[in-house]
Amino acid sequence: MCMRLLTCLGLCMFSAMFTYASDTPEPILPGVWKIRLGSPEKLTPLKYRTKSPAKDGFSSLPSVPQFPLQPDEIGFETTPRGCVVSLPFSKSERFYGLGMSTNTFELAGRKAWVVPSDHPEETTNESHGPEPFFVSSHGYGVYFDTARYAAVSFGNSYLKGGEMNVEAEIPTAHGVDVYVFAGPSMREAVQRYNLFSGGGPLPPLWGLGIAYRGKGDFSAADILQLSKSFRDTDMPCDIFGVEPGWQTQTYSSTFVWNTAKFPDPGDFIAQMHAMDFRISMWEHPFTHPTSPIHEALIPYSGDHQVWGGLVPDFATEQGRKVFVGWQDKVLFSKGVDSVKIDEVDNQPFKPDPWSFPDFSKFPSGLDGEQMHSLIGVLEQQAMLAPLKAKNLRTWGLVRDSGALAAPLPYTLYSDTYDHTCYLRGLTKIGFGGHMWVPEVRDAKSVADLVRRVQTVIFSPYAMINCWYMKMPPWLQIDAGKANAGEQMPEAAEATGYVRSAFKLRMSLIPYLYSAFNDYHQTGLPPLRALVLDYPDDPETVKIDNQFMFGPSLMAAPMVDGVSKRSVYFPSGDWYDFFTGEKIAGGRRVEVSKGLDQMPLYVKGDCLLPLAEPVNHVGKDTTFKIHVRVYGSHPAPFTLYEDDGETFDFEQGDQSQVVLSWDGAKGSSKRSGTYTPIRNEILNWEPMGS
Repeated sequence: MCMRLLTCLGLCMFSAMFTYASDTPEPILPGVWKIRLGSPEKLTPLKYRTKSPAKDGFSSLPSVPQFPLQPDEIGFETTPRGCVVSLPFSKSERFYGLGMSTNTFELAGRKAWVVPSDHPEETTNESHGPEPFFVSSHGYGVYFDTARYAAVSFGNSYLKGGEMNVEAEIPTAHGVDVYVFAGPSMREAVQRYNLFSGGGPLPPLWGLGIAYRGKGDFSAADILQLSKSFRDTDMPCDIFGVEPGWQTQTYSSTFVWNTAKFPDPGDFIAQMHAMDFRISMWEHPFTHPTSPIHEALIPYSGDHQVWGGLVPDFATEQGRKVFVGWQDKVLFSKGVDSVKIDEVDNQPFKPDPWSFPDFSKFPSGLDGEQMHSLIGVLEQQAMLAPLKAKNLRTWGLVRDSGALAAPLPYTLYSDTYDHTCYLRGLTKIGFGGHMWVPEVRDAKSVADLVRRVQTVIFSPYAMINCWYMKMPPWLQIDAGKANAGEQMPEAAEATGYVRSAFKLRMSLIPYLYSAFNDYHQTGLPPLRALVLDYPDDPETVKIDNQFMFGPSLMAAPMVDGVSKRSVYFPSGDWYDFFTGEKIAGGRRVEVSKGLDQMPLYVKGDCLLPLAEPVNHVGKDTTFKIHVRVYGSHPAPFTLYEDDGETFDFEQGDQSQVVLSWDGAKGSSKRSGTYTPIRNEILNWEPMGS
């Protein structure tokens, strides 16, 4: 047998059962291998994958014909607890990933649990997006196809003989399929994993604007009044989020409109659409006994309830049909554009956990542990289906996701509010297939509010979530005073800062949309830690508070209202986005910024398309583009265009505008079948050479 076993040299005190179905890595896609160890479970994330692999995207990656590990250094054993996979470990290696914990970054020397939780700030690696995938600084990635609560040790324990390994314990299971993704660097390994998952999502253009969520008990009249005030005061906003008060009963839910607050839901949605707002409705899956679908859902739900409501089994066709058919009737057929899927996380290690127990049973054959790892993905898929049937894209929110989720157009969020952890989350999302948004609501000071807003506009989903505040935070940062209708003396000043930040976000929509198209086509996440772009720079390995935003921008947000911070500049030239100052890379700089700016930098030798900001993205919006030219030999930039709303791009209805600079003047070359001009190039602005 060619694989090194953990029981060699008498290091194991019990007999292991070795049931290899294969001991040779099987190539399944370019740079992707599968190893079957033991007898894997049948109900795994791969069974419920959203999309087939995006095979065309692999052609954009370097060829790597050789398996990146030594097969005889991969160990496996079954134990009374489940099974263990052992991988080689080098003391020089760095490891990243395993999901969206916001309190961990580099994993060497740590033990991490792949467990869904409502508290992503735990040091145990619990998260809203547990994902059994990690990448190594040696240029490979590993995915364990399991819905179990795996625990992975990255060289933090020694065998008796002094040997260290990466050891993944998978409870209950007697085997697992392991997928290995080659680089040559971590960046390409992540891309291969995302393409294996189906490729990244392409959000609708309106999804990249500003989102605002109103107070939980707002009525239709409250929402219409506040929305009109945004338009009247030149405050950009594309999405308005309606919280639980739209229903007659929540926690658990009826999914029936509360006509005392929303007397005519269809008219309310039509009025919001007339003001060019998209509507996002709060949801959770737990179904109250008085819900019209409760009785029909009983055979297709778990054996335990949550808050007195049924837990639909989204892994069954019948359960999805009952649940989603009703949601289509009351929401999507009335014009609702997206949903916020709440409370599908868990509290596995708390004395008073919500949600169903891990030993629950579901008609699909999943148990509670597996369902906790899958329910977020399964409900995202279910709620996406009615909109896909209407040929409409969406951009939603979800409280928990899981493995192979890259194609799903939803962004993770959290009720926790630590700004440092939020920033780390944005830095970390590039190690897997998730999106992440920091929330903004109340604040300790105006400076704290502004810094939080400056962070959130550089997230995939720029959201202000005032679910417990009547008044927007730029008018009152204190929730109690906001609910009493008392504006703060600094409201005008704060409003100016926030409006400026929102307009900056709106100016970046064509640039960000093009980055998302790259994610869709090549698996490259639009937000990435510096170590993915600069893997050979020893300074980047632990930088968890700066990130690349698209191909050319580096964001280094400030936290807690501060006016200065240390920023690391990788090799090459960089330019201050606001002042144009040129900064030589390969060093760390102490940066000071007033509230009107933030640390935001542009890579040298690039073209940066900036749009004149609009207050919302309409169906026929044409962006007026000013192209900034950085450096003397900037690389071309491709602006991506389509209708921004439908899936027609999948049939080729799309275009590309290649921007180029010859050293003296710029040019744009358009190609493709999408004929309306989405981006009108107005001028070229040299920023230095």
